[in-house]
Amino acid sequence: MDTDTAPRAPMTPPEGPFRIGLIGDGIALSRTPRMHVEAATAAGLELRYDLIDTAGQQSSIGALLDRVEAEGYHGVNVTHPFKQAVLPHLHALSDAARAIGAVNTVVFRNGRRIGHNTDCLGFAEAFRRTLADAARAQVLLLGTGGAGAAVARALLDLDVGTLFLYDTHAAAAQRLADTLAQQGGAARVRRVDSPDEVLGRVCGLVNATPVGMAAHPGSPVPPAALRPTLWVADIIYFPLETALLRAARARGCRCMDGSGMAVFQAVHAFELFTGRRPDPDGMRATFDAFGAPGR
Repeated sequence: MDTDTAPRAPMTPPEGPFRIGLIGDGIALSRTPRMHVEAATAAGLELRYDLIDTAGQQSSIGALLDRVEAEGYHGVNVTHPFKQAVLPHLHALSDAARAIGAVNTVVFRNGRRIGHNTDCLGFAEAFRRTLADAARAQVLLLGTGGAGAAVARALLDLDVGTLFLYDTHAAAAQRLADTLAQQGGAARVRRVDSPDEVLGRVCGLVNATPVGMAAHPGSPVPPAALRPTLWVADIIYFPLETALLRAARARGCRCMDGSGMAVFQAVHAFELFTGRRPDPDGMRATFDAFGAPGR
């Protein structure tokens, strides 16, 4: 990757038809393809969206990018576990991707691979629509990988007072804490060795780990540790009702599921791929209709 910064908008996007994909592990239940395809149809565009599921195989993100670019894709979304591993295989990063240190959208233009991060914008917009009045003095974030890094940046931008970071890989949490400190968050970010250190006093809890996904069932914290005064957000959306959210609702917590982040990251990614702003309400309706009879 060279050192230049990507433009904020895609460089002269083609007229289409567009070919886009999603690269990730265990993504068979993803709702992203249908959101993009139906948004394109509504905009009068032709778009094909493929799932490129590594399904537990030891796959090289570099080789996958080589393949899809050679096959004529216009870009790809990237999800777990490649959001950080993809960085060395790109030519440039947007400002957001550079600051976060993770990419979820890669645009192919004129022989160059430009990495963007729309997760941060997606989480922030979902939070503003769901938990706008929630207390933010102290928040605990579980998971500091690619998605967690984007959520951490969004939480700081949403004026969280103190953000506590926890990851089962302490070094990863410390790296993110150091990065955020260098970006002006030194007084507001702290790594913890265990959620138990702060769970009893924070206002909010955000899960950005894979725990709770269909392929990784369970809850990242014991249900007994939840209390009614705590708000809980989970960025997972398959399943939409994770074990964590189910336990949180049962204890009277305000909750935010992963649907809003999924929709709004897709809105921004679609614009990067096509140069056209989709209808967010239409994308939301597509998301909500997923799995309904006839869909």
